[in-house]
Amino acid sequence: QVQLVESGGGLVQPGGSLRLSCAASRTILGFYSMGWYRQAPGKERELVASITSGGNTNYADSVRGRFTISRDHIKNALYLQMNSLIPEDTAVYYCNAKTFDLNGYWGQGTQVTVSS
Repeated sequence: QVQLVESGGGLVQPGGSLRLSCAASRTILGFYSMGWYRQAPGKERELVASITSGGNTNYADSVRGRFTISRDHIKNALYLQMNSLIPEDTAVYYCNAKTFDLNGYWGQGTQVTVSS
């Protein structure tokens, strides 16, 4: 069983920055990919950014150029640096990990609110 624990969410003004972290309970080297998803009220959960074991990254069009996904194999952690935040980024952000046999795991989520 894999546990993923997100942190770093909060309230930030438009134009501000936040850095989300996701701590995994085991080495992340065993994951085929890891990613960040978000779900706003009344909307479906959507992919924000992902990174494969080979280091390939993918971003939603709405965040490309503002958000950066990264990982730390030593700390078994995944990060999402979010800059130039806008109100439309308000959502619960979830960490996801997929194993090579495509089992998926989710964290409990962390709330990000962008408001003045």
